[in-house]
Amino acid sequence: MVAGLLLAAGGGRRLGGRPKALLTHRGRPLVEHAVRVLREGGCDPVHVVLGAASDRVRKEAELSGCVLVDNPEWEEGMGSSLRAGLESLAATTADAALVSLVDQPGIGAAAVARIRAAYRSPDSLAAAAYGGERGHPVLFGAHHWTDIAASAVGDRGARAFLKEHESSLALIECGDIAEAYDIDTAEDLAHLE
Repeated sequence: MVAGLLLAAGGGRRLGGRPKALLTHRGRPLVEHAVRVLREGGCDPVHVVLGAASDRVRKEAELSGCVLVDNPEWEEGMGSSLRAGLESLAATTADAALVSLVDQPGIGAAAVARIRAAYRSPDSLAAAAYGGERGHPVLFGAHHWTDIAASAVGDRGARAFLKEHESSLALIECGDIAEAYDIDTAEDLAHLE
């Protein structure tokens, strides 16, 4: 079972404090789009890590069927959200977590499905690549979760772990089916529909 793990806790500091999960995309909150992408890409269940304005996200976004995980330390950065999400998944029977970020709407279900297909065992490690450069989504077999959580600090997420395990990481080119831009600044809002 490959679970989806959506990191959606960011406060949008460079967006004037607008929580990224609640940015509007195709008429609905961005977090809904990201959950749909994970589901259509074959991930089940989907755990969503919330932080900034989590009460509003719960109220305004349609997230039924998702496991909502609160990260009270979201201001520390992505590492704390990754730890919270992996801890939540550890209580399930999931064999792997496919991790995606709420602020990358250019990555769709086709890229998720391609990375999900790289799952072989709870030892699997795979990541999307764009022009040969590692990006998201990333697939972590369950055997790696403890070590990933231990290395996930600040805004670096699993970067240190992935660098250390580069030789066993399958890079899967997704540049032909996805765009890996982030929604970080006011200028980036042009990517939203």
